[in-house]
Amino acid sequence: MTDPGSPGLRPSPPDAGPARPPELAARFAAGDMAALREAYDKHGSTVYGIALRGLGAHHDAEDVAQQVFVRAWRGRATFDPERGELGGWLVGITRRQVADRLSARFRERTAHDRVGQAGGVPPAALAPDQSVVDAMVVAAEMNQLPPRVRTVLQLAFFDDLTHQQIAAVTGLPLGTVKSHVRRGLDRLRRRWQG
Repeated sequence: MTDPGSPGLRPSPPDAGPARPPELAARFAAGDMAALREAYDKHGSTVYGIALRGLGAHHDAEDVAQQVFVRAWRGRATFDPERGELGGWLVGITRRQVADRLSARFRERTAHDRVGQAGGVPPAALAPDQSVVDAMVVAAEMNQLPPRVRTVLQLAFFDDLTHQQIAAVTGLPLGTVKSHVRRGLDRLRRRWQG
C-alpha cells in the first residue's frame, strides 16, 4: 500500500465536488459573445485545418470554418459543457460541414454531367453562370413534359434508377419506360438545341 503522503498520490480536497466544465465552454453555452471570439481564437485553426484537409481548397475551408462557428453559436443551446469539451463539439460540427460540402460538390458535378449529356454539351464547356441558366431551362422543359414521362426521367436521372427499377416502381412495362426515356430526352434535346 502506498503512503498517502508520498509524492505519487495526492488525495483530492474533501469539498471538491463534481468536476466543473471549463470556464470558456460554460460561458459559450451561456451565450457570452466574448466567449465566441475566444473559442474562435482557441479552436479556429483546428477547425480550418480539418476543413482544409477534407476539402483541399483554401476558400472552401474558410467558408466551412465560418459556417462551423455560426452553427455552433446558433446551436449553443444543444451544447452541454458537462458532457464534453467545446473543442470536440466544434470538431464534430466541422466534420459534418465538410461531409455536407463534399456531398454538394458531388451532386453539382453529377448535375453538370447530366445536363451536359442531355444537351450534347460537354460538361467542361459549361461556364458556371451558364450552367445555372442551362439547369433552369432543363427544369422548365421537364415541367412541360407529360407527367408520366417527367416521372420516368426524374427517376432515371435524379434518382439514378435503372429502367428495370423504374418499371418496378411505376408499374409500367419495361418497353414503355424505355420509350418514355427516349422520347423525353429527344424533346429535351430539341429544346436545348432550338
